[in-house]
Amino acid sequence: MSRVAKYPVVLPKGVDVTLTEAEISVKGPLGQLNQALSPAVTITKEDDKLSFAAVAGKANANALSGTMRALVNNMVTGVTKGFERKLTLVGVGYRAQAQGDKLNLSLGFSHPVVHAMPAGVKVETPVQTEILIKGIDKQKVGQVAAEVRAYRPPEPYKGKGVRYSDEVVVIKETKKK
Repeated sequence: MSRVAKYPVVLPKGVDVTLTEAEISVKGPLGQLNQALSPAVTITKEDDKLSFAAVAGKANANALSGTMRALVNNMVTGVTKGFERKLTLVGVGYRAQAQGDKLNLSLGFSHPVVHAMPAGVKVETPVQTEILIKGIDKQKVGQVAAEVRAYRPPEPYKGKGVRYSDEVVVIKETKKK
């Protein structure tokens, strides 16, 4: 059995889980998330806990049970607390501005970059050089943060670009004559 799947997912108060044969639905104070279920994993609900077990004889059932448990745990965390990624802009003239569901970026190009946010993801810019991406779906929040970072990833010589707030950029030494 997967080591991750051994631990049950505890459901906090205010979280409602609906299990069908094809999908699991988690509803909480911040919203609702759905996830398709794999036939190689069985989920049992007891009081305020969800337990995951691999179906014997199915290929990859062990790995899928741990994956499914992690996905459902992220869904429960998302509908209760939400997820957040913080990006910082490093470079002269690099700035960001949130306007509704769009993020306007000035990253040293000859044109401004406008990134539209998908449904369920909000963006804030408390300072011109900081971007906060928030949402209830961990995958969407991480994907949007990666897309914004990809416009101008940090370069290795001066460290200029868009980086995660906890990212460490190792600066290379310049070429000597």
